[in-house]
Amino acid sequence: MKDKIKKYLKEGIIIVLMLIIAMNGISYYKSLDLNKDRLDINTFTLLDGKTYDIPKDKPVLIHFWAAWCPICKVEASNIEKISKEYEVITIAVQSGSKEEIQKYLKDNKLTFKVVNDEDGLYSQKFNIKGFPTTFIYNKDKKLRFSEVGYTSTIGLYIRMLLSK
Repeated sequence: MKDKIKKYLKEGIIIVLMLIIAMNGISYYKSLDLNKDRLDINTFTLLDGKTYDIPKDKPVLIHFWAAWCPICKVEASNIEKISKEYEVITIAVQSGSKEEIQKYLKDNKLTFKVVNDEDGLYSQKFNIKGFPTTFIYNKDKKLRFSEVGYTSTIGLYIRMLLSK
């Protein structure tokens, strides 16, 4: 009995590791076409009409998501957590009107900064093909990391720490 449990545990760990490797490979492949240029946007207009100036001396995380994306909904709490400690701007792509996005944020208890990319202009500029997509720029606004698909909270924290 004990040997069977060890066998199943070992097989389970191998399967999890293979899935992690496969997911990272897929994310890397999907991120090859992203715009890797230096961040040249200094100001965003947020959902509430306020302007947000990208800080000049801090790393920044730019996160593209959509209200209709199930993976984005799962990942939203990770983005929420990291937005409490780091500079984070999120871009809601083709997710409806300002009111619809505000309702989505309220229903999901999200408070991070949001830009409504209703026409998909920002997603075109960054060459976004899948959701969610996350970019992390260092304090000099050079791209350090890009990720297509789900990213864990710990993964986001590590990437932000490495981008200082």
